[in-house]
Amino acid sequence: MSENEQQAFCNIDFNKKENKIATAEATHEIKEDGSFDRQKNRFSIPFGNNEGELPVESGRYRLLWAPICPWAHRAVIVRKLLGLEDVISLGTANPVRTEEGWEFSLDEGGIDPVLGIRYLKEVYEATDPDYSGRATVPSIVDIKTKKVVNNDYFRLTNYLETSWAPFHKEDAPDLYPEHLYAEIDALNDIIFHEVNNGVYKCGFAHSQEAYEQAYNTLFARLDELEERLSNQRYLFGDVMTDSDIRLYVTLARFDVAYHTAFKANRNRIVDFPNLWAYARDLYQTPGFGDTTDFESIKKGYFASANVIENPLKIVPKGPDVSGWNTPHNRERLSVKK
Repeated sequence: MSENEQQAFCNIDFNKKENKIATAEATHEIKEDGSFDRQKNRFSIPFGNNEGELPVESGRYRLLWAPICPWAHRAVIVRKLLGLEDVISLGTANPVRTEEGWEFSLDEGGIDPVLGIRYLKEVYEATDPDYSGRATVPSIVDIKTKKVVNNDYFRLTNYLETSWAPFHKEDAPDLYPEHLYAEIDALNDIIFHEVNNGVYKCGFAHSQEAYEQAYNTLFARLDELEERLSNQRYLFGDVMTDSDIRLYVTLARFDVAYHTAFKANRNRIVDFPNLWAYARDLYQTPGFGDTTDFESIKKGYFASANVIENPLKIVPKGPDVSGWNTPHNRERLSVKK
């Protein structure tokens, strides 16, 4: 390192706000034992036809997302699988989160072309001036009022799969079959706490004990899922369900981000034969790979203002993601009709 480079490095303020991790931005999400406790959703009114529910209308709503976010990604996958692209419009935020939150700087003029906002927080403030939490994606915004009506990432895909059925394309998959409601909900709860949010519990832990507990829980569950997928194509046999989408979004981000950024480094997904083949099977299914942007994911986790401590904002060059297009041979697990 040259003398000038050394001086420049020493002049970096490693205590600047933009260099602090997300948990410093929202300390209420850290419990006394140092574990990460994700904030609750603020806007959770369901979609439906009953009194007090959000009306299901084509063209009325806009889904706001960022390619980095797993919760938002799964809503985008379901939207595409069910053919709702022309029913619910899509607004895409820059994957690199700023100090002001999610920013719509990718569109012409640096604003969302439908809502006219630069930052996601603008619609949150317009909806509830007293809102003090993070403005999160996915968010469903009523285009008429330009207010957030739902940011319940845990149930949003279920609403798209059920309440929005009148707008599903012909031959759309039944991702949330009624006879499996209880089983899917139970598995989704496990996947969320131990895998989807499990990697964040590793990355945002504020104590060694909390980190190791989350780490052990995460990999114990991945080991169990590896075994479960050894003799069946999807989590519930031959039929793809909502649960597969929820697991996929974490698998897709694991090796390019979580393994390094969140210290989830016992194994990579490519080290699990069944999980790796399963992830490739889904990636090569329309709606999955074509909505997965590995470069945006890396930029989002390594260069955002409030995700990990990475003051120089250097984005890793690797890993090689070409393997996602290699044969998976999972068809052999399907039961012949």
